Amino acid sequence: MKKHNFYAGPSILPEFTKEKTAEAIMNFAGTGLSVMEVSHRSKEFVAVMDEAVALVKELLKVPEGYSVLFLQGGASTQFLMAPYNLLDKKAAYLNTGAWSAKAIKEAKFFGEVVEAASSKDANYNYIPKKIDVPSDASYLHVTTNNTIYGTQLYTDLDVDIPLVGDMSSDIFSRPIDISKYDLIYAGAQKNLGPAGATLVIVKNSAVGKIDRQIPTMLNYQTHIDKDSMFNTPSVLPVFASLQTLRWLKQNGGVEAMEQTNIKKAAMLYDEIDRNKLFESTVPNKEDRSKMNVTFVMTPEFAEFEKEFLDFASEKGMIGIKGHRSVGGFRASIYNAMPVESVKALIETMQEFEKTK
Repeated sequence: MKKHNFYAGPSILPEFTKEKTAEAIMNFAGTGLSVMEVSHRSKEFVAVMDEAVALVKELLKVPEGYSVLFLQGGASTQFLMAPYNLLDKKAAYLNTGAWSAKAIKEAKFFGEVVEAASSKDANYNYIPKKIDVPSDASYLHVTTNNTIYGTQLYTDLDVDIPLVGDMSSDIFSRPIDISKYDLIYAGAQKNLGPAGATLVIVKNSAVGKIDRQIPTMLNYQTHIDKDSMFNTPSVLPVFASLQTLRWLKQNGGVEAMEQTNIKKAAMLYDEIDRNKLFESTVPNKEDRSKMNVTFVMTPEFAEFEKEFLDFASEKGMIGIKGHRSVGGFRASIYNAMPVESVKALIETMQEFEKTK
């Protein structure tokens, strides 16, 4: 039976990425060695890093004056690294879910944090429309996609202060106006590669302005100066990420991904809205994520939640159990998720509906 991987992260990767990475694990670039055992300073791996950086710049149309880095520690390390490097006395945060709340917690170690807006009042089931951005803040931080709650910010905000974006779960899913941001970061394990690498895009002029001592490894300038090679990078995840970047380019880039993502999400949300058994946890359609579709049983059928999970599992649907703070179900349909898998989930939902 075919398995359909709806895990939120680590999550589905393109078949191309898995196949090329598997080959390199056994024989990397004709060296007769595994990519897991070569020096990160070898000419073969330096070529991997250089191409990965170049493809990120090409696919996202990164302007001059920005550095592309592959770091470690995931977005959780960026929660503290961003304010360490950029927060002077005050920063503003858009609080739209668990991950933005964690980022806010870390930023408070470095200065005052103002919530420019929050959707906590409704268990984060919407994106706030009225955002109060203090003009004296060092930056506004936004989480563009909320994996747990199924909401997504589709606009690169126009603000009068620097903008910082956590794009861990929707990077490369749509075109981005990089010029509006001083910093973008994204853990690789949702739309780029295996867990272990973190993509950072930082405006060079944004760093070095804060009058505090920053530990070497947490200083963006360290990694800018050394082209992500100050210490040993996550060699295997970077190699796999390069394969995904190649796959993205071969398949039309982020513009093509956006159109496919719109199609996949529309199909699944249409079924949720039609099916008598299910309802979306995000009432405003314009706020619904195209990456993480969250839904629950309708109140009159709530008792069948576990039964549907078991039924779906028998049909090969993997990883659709919702996060405990929301309950119900979550279908993560990142770039690598084929349309056929979304159709299979829809058919499973329709088949289960016929039993009730």
